[in-house]
Amino acid sequence: MEEKEILEKNDTINETLENNTDENAASTNGAEVSEVEKLTAELSEQKDKYLRLMAEFDNFRRRTAKERLELIQTAGKDIVVSLLDVLDDCDRAEKQLQSNADIAVQKEGIQLVFNKIRSTLHGKGVKAMESIHTEFDAEKHEAITEIPAPTEKLKGKVLDEVMKGYYLNDKIVRFAKVVVGN
Repeated sequence: MEEKEILEKNDTINETLENNTDENAASTNGAEVSEVEKLTAELSEQKDKYLRLMAEFDNFRRRTAKERLELIQTAGKDIVVSLLDVLDDCDRAEKQLQSNADIAVQKEGIQLVFNKIRSTLHGKGVKAMESIHTEFDAEKHEAITEIPAPTEKLKGKVLDEVMKGYYLNDKIVRFAKVVVGN
């Protein structure tokens, strides 16, 4: 029952009680007294149900607000934990840079760290946007500037990518900043 219906029913019961009380003063019939008691019991029962329902709803509201706050606070935990391995690799690479003078070995170590970052992010649903030599799309690209296209075929297409765009589970999380041919 809705709160309004409960209140209307309570008003009806209260009016009946008042009427019956007046009648009881005039006559002392036992049947009327039992009807008043019956209505009083029903009113008490409805009030109790209403109070319990309100308390239950209040508890539900508090519980869901708490769960939502916890979810927001730990939403990025999964990605952070997976990137901690990459951070450990970065620390090891930094130590190698300080102790080893061989440039080829340093390049190889740094390339391994970059590949691990890319594979970790790819595993979490991050995908790079392919933009170069595609049609300019305002839904995916942010045009930084326009330059004359070297050929007629490249007019209206992306000639250069200043900043890569990314998808997270097929939803754009960062638009690609591009140079468009005109």
